[in-house]
Formats: sequence, C-alpha cells, structure tokens
Amino acid sequence: MTSEEVDRALRRISHEILERHGDVETLAVVGIRTRGVHLAQTVCDFIEELAGVRPPLGELDVTAHRDDRAGDGPVSVETSVPFPVEDATVILVDDVLYTGRTVRAGLDALSELGRPAKIEFAVFVARWHREIPGEADYVGKCVATATVERISVHVPQVDGDAGVWIEKEAV
Repeated sequence: MTSEEVDRALRRISHEILERHGDVETLAVVGIRTRGVHLAQTVCDFIEELAGVRPPLGELDVTAHRDDRAGDGPVSVETSVPFPVEDATVILVDDVLYTGRTVRAGLDALSELGRPAKIEFAVFVARWHREIPGEADYVGKCVATATVERISVHVPQVDGDAGVWIEKEAV
C-alpha cells in the first residue's frame, strides 16, 4: 500500500468508528506499542477532524502479557493510559492481526486498567493463520499471505514513510 492508500484506509476506519458510535464522548482509543500507537494517533486526528471532538488516546505495552515470549528476561512496561477505562468504549488499535496473540495480550493488559463498557479492535492489516480465535471490528486491509511471508507496516513517526509491504521471511 502506498502512503495515499494508508491515509485512505485510516480515514475509512475513522468513519466506520463514527458511524457505529455517534457519541464520541464515550470513546477512548488505545494503541498497542509501537506502530499501533501511531496508527491510533492518526485515527484520533481524523475523528477530531470529522466530529470536532478528540477521543482520549492511550498507549499499551503488551510485552509482559505475551505468552509466546515467556522467559525472554525482564520486561519494561511502557503503558500510558491517562484516563479511566471504566464505562468507556475502548477502541484497541494495532498494525497487523496475524496469530491473534498480540490482541489477546492487549485484552489482558487492558483488563488490568479497569473494566471498559466495551472493547473493539481496529487493525490496519489483517492476515490469516490465527492461533487464537478472533477478528477485528475495523480493518484497513485484508491480505492473504503465506506463513513464510511477513507484513511490514511503516508509519512516518517510526519509519520516515508510510506504506505496507509483504516480505518473504529469511529462512
């Protein structure tokens, strides 16, 4: 995807969120570190542009909740959710939905902060090969991939450019 296609997909996700939740006052957006945070910031920008109100934005570090990274040593948790999640509709945002393990870890990490009224999941790229069941409520692009392929999402704040590439993993 080109940077224009990335922008269009994020605008569409923002429109879909607003269509489903006319009342922005009860929404909160939480991005999963690292690229999910930057995608969430852009979604908040577009929601503010469209609705005139900016939902609160937080960032969630799910590293300590990953079941596939146990034993990797000490974990530094860099979570910042500067608002109460109680009774809010939280839109959890990530860059790629693949096995489902990151979103599961995100739900676990979010549950430590309180009990939202509802949690929805927005993902920029959804691919197949789930190990844990679950789908996103909002999807920028669905991509059929082989298990030997990797999706690379670039955001300007981290990578200097915006786009999506499919790369073959090194064997």
